[in-house]
This record gives sequence, C-alpha cells and structure tokens, in this order.
Amino acid sequence: MEKSCPECGNKIIGRADKKFCSDSCRNSHNNQFNKDSKNLVRNINNRLRKNYRILETFNPDEKTKTSKTKLVTAGFDFNYFTSIYTTKAGTVYYFVYDQGYLPIDGGEYYALVKRKTEK
Repeated sequence: MEKSCPECGNKIIGRADKKFCSDSCRNSHNNQFNKDSKNLVRNINNRLRKNYRILETFNPDEKTKTSKTKLVTAGFDFNYFTSIYTTKAGTVYYFVYDQGYLPIDGGEYYALVKRKTEK
C-alpha cells in the first residue's frame, strides 16, 4: 500500500509510520495548520519581550523608581505581564518574568524591582 504526502501528494518512501515525504512538507503543513494560534502567541511573546526590555533598561541596579510617563513613552504596555505577587501586607507587584513593578503615588510612579532567582 503506497501512502502519499498530505502536503504535496508525492509518494512517501521510508518508515511505515512516516506521514510526509520531506521535512519541508512537514514544516509547511504544520505552519499552515498552526498559523492562527502561532500569530496570537507570537504577538503576546513580542509584547512581553518588549515590556521586559523596557523594565530591564529602566532598572539596571535591580531596584529603582520611575514615572508612568517614561514607561509609556518607551512603549510599555501595562496589560501584559507574566505573574502577580501579593505580599502579606497586601501590596501587589506585577512581574514580567523576573522584572517587576509596583504602582506608587496613585499610579503616577512605579517602583521597579528584580526578583532574585534561585539557582
């Protein structure tokens, strides 16, 4: 029984469980199949990456304070973060990976911190 490649229709030669004739057909098929979800994930990851770079730039010494205006001007988007940390006192920190920010002074300023990573 001959099997044909679902991407290009060519005859498949090789293992019995092989689904595509080549790596390029396999990649092409999977890229088409996952296009919509990949775009969403790519856009979110790009946004998170940009936010991380901005926080890293404004916080070279692992703890500082900056204004909301400076963050927004740099392109920071407060809708994208990876986690929230609430202290025992009820203070809420927002994190983009290990870079965090805390709204202070009514949200006009932000305390920037870097979470210590365990090794």
